Amino acid sequence: MPGLVDVHTHFMPERVLRKVWEYFDAVGPLTGLEWPITYRGEEEERTAVLRQFGVRAFTAMLYPHKPGMAEWLNDWAVDFARRTLDCLHTATLFPEPGVAAYVRRAVDEGARVFKAHVQVGAYDPADELLDRAWGLLAEAGIPVVIHCGSGPAPGKHTGPEPVRRVLARHPRLRLVVAHMGLPEYEDFLDLAERYGEVRLDTTMAFTDFGERLAPFPRRALPRLDALGDRILLGSDFPNIPYAYVHQLHALERLGLGEDWLRAVCYGNGARLFEL
Repeated sequence: MPGLVDVHTHFMPERVLRKVWEYFDAVGPLTGLEWPITYRGEEEERTAVLRQFGVRAFTAMLYPHKPGMAEWLNDWAVDFARRTLDCLHTATLFPEPGVAAYVRRAVDEGARVFKAHVQVGAYDPADELLDRAWGLLAEAGIPVVIHCGSGPAPGKHTGPEPVRRVLARHPRLRLVVAHMGLPEYEDFLDLAERYGEVRLDTTMAFTDFGERLAPFPRRALPRLDALGDRILLGSDFPNIPYAYVHQLHALERLGLGEDWLRAVCYGNGARLFEL
């Protein structure tokens, strides 16, 4: 295996990232947990650490929490991707007037993956304002990593039902369900089994920390095995309260075999992004 492809790492403007860290440091209300940031450091240091870990491609998961923010984040992401060649150029979106236009611009500028954060953004992913944007992304075949599960705390629009409505309209949309859909694991496995372009990322799932929040049901392991070509490595780096390697150990101890691990840690991501 030539290395790792991590579809869920966070890079964003420094002042925004510092705000995120302040939230975790203050034991934010969505988590209510002690959450030390293991890889706190400057941007150049963090990219160097990923490379030392053998990560060959990673993302810059950034997301708005209010209107008028997504387009500005996308402008920053263009520059970050240009100076960080192993970053998969990442963009984001929010339900607001003009969203389809700036999503189109991001696609034209080379975005290879989008991030949608239903919990932080507190929006319905099936909002009609997003409909044209989802259609554009489905047509372009660009994956969207979406935090839509109700962990670590439920939001007004989290859970599988809003995502079902999106997929009913856009069945070819390449949604990558973050955190395996924690805690609604089996509901999101249902969606992956129904829609051939739906994938799930492993971010924080199966780790000791994730298992304390919401244990993955052992009865679902055969389904996880069967979907081995659509499970993608994700880590949440740098915002994790444990060492990066623990995510890899957590996947190995599932006991699904070396071929499954190779596919999840490298092959599936390499194929999805044509690396």
